[in-house]
Amino acid sequence: MIEVRPAAERDAAGMGAVHVGVWRSAYAGILPDAYLAGLSAVRQAAYYHTGIVRGHAALIAEANGRVVGFATMGLTRDALGQSEIETLYVADDWREQGTGRRLMQRAGQDLAARGAASAFLWVLSDNPSRWFYQRLGGRRAAEGHTRVAGIVIPKTAYVWDPIQLLLPPR
Repeated sequence: MIEVRPAAERDAAGMGAVHVGVWRSAYAGILPDAYLAGLSAVRQAAYYHTGIVRGHAALIAEANGRVVGFATMGLTRDALGQSEIETLYVADDWREQGTGRRLMQRAGQDLAARGAASAFLWVLSDNPSRWFYQRLGGRRAAEGHTRVAGIVIPKTAYVWDPIQLLLPPR
């Protein structure tokens, strides 16, 4: 059984491990192998721990006491929307089981409760899982670029406007 709940400090190590595992899987062939090999679960855990301590909104999906996925999000004043889902990572062995959908819907609920009328996220354009956001009702809204490992990578924004498009059916 998967439980989605707000992240706590104790979850940072699991978040770091999921982050590194997902990047190595999803971005193989997109980002340089040496960069992916050099990713550190410990460094990522420290990053997420700091964010949690500072009150940054994060949700985790937990199964059998283990972090199997997570999302981070916040309010913003971006032209794309009033809130951003900054990260969504689900461990490979927990994909296609509703984990990502549950995290996204809960993130949407939490952001709507904080007053956001819309939400968006950026995904690397070559990410093989980008179709997932369209299946959740996200509309392609913008193209851009980001720099990772010293190379410029295209990215795509998906928008839920109104945010109710992201919320679970009633």
